[in-house]
Amino acid sequence: MRPSAFRLAVAGVALLMAGPALAQSCGSNAAGFAPWLASFKRQAASQGISQGTIESALGGVTYDSKVIGLDRNQKSFKLSLDAFMERRAPASFVRKGKGIIQQNAALLNRIEQRYGVQKEVLVAIWGMETGFGANSGNMNIFRSLATLSYDCRRSDFFTEELLAALEIVDRGDKRASDMKGAWAGEIGQTQFLAKNYLRYAVDFDGDGRRDLIRSKADVLASTANFLKQHGWIAGAGYNPGEPNYGRLQDWNRATVYQQGLALFATRLAS
Repeated sequence: MRPSAFRLAVAGVALLMAGPALAQSCGSNAAGFAPWLASFKRQAASQGISQGTIESALGGVTYDSKVIGLDRNQKSFKLSLDAFMERRAPASFVRKGKGIIQQNAALLNRIEQRYGVQKEVLVAIWGMETGFGANSGNMNIFRSLATLSYDCRRSDFFTEELLAALEIVDRGDKRASDMKGAWAGEIGQTQFLAKNYLRYAVDFDGDGRRDLIRSKADVLASTANFLKQHGWIAGAGYNPGEPNYGRLQDWNRATVYQQGLALFATRLAS
């Protein structure tokens, strides 16, 4: 293994094993963010992240009060199933999704053969998460994750995600400037958290990078790999009471999401 590859491999293991928040004390407003960020940068360097990555990703990053407001006001998973479907998988998405399955049959068949995950499930996730890639989010991943890492509510969790996002850049999958996504740091067309990006993203288009933002092949194959690694049984059912339904919980823990995803996939397959 090349020395640089060995360094990245060791750093990746260290980051995934990172424990509680590494930087100085958390806070509930912008007042202490700057010293917290300076401390975090030092800690990231000690975990093997290159100085170039740290500065390209975190240089000039500021506290984002909008992210905190969104974190405190999550309501979509409290909807009824009908209301959730109308918002996340309306009839227009079913029609579009069926067309996508037909247009991408060769790619989806190769992914299904490799990972055993039915094509309608992958397209349903793609549609529910970002409208088939149309709305992946345009917020600065590093600003969002730094704000949530500093915030006291879930500091440990988001500190690990911030370190993982830095590692995505450090290993060459994405440039820091490309790391745009949802308010909580979800990345790409099926909204991977950064740690899951490191663990499950695959280079299915063969260009040498695991790109969940722009590569459709990488996006869908990585989503299938996530499900396979969580125990998906090839060809088995995914509706309530069937073998793969529990795996939908591994993708999203909200009951209404699991119900909605199974229903959407069933409609796509019909």
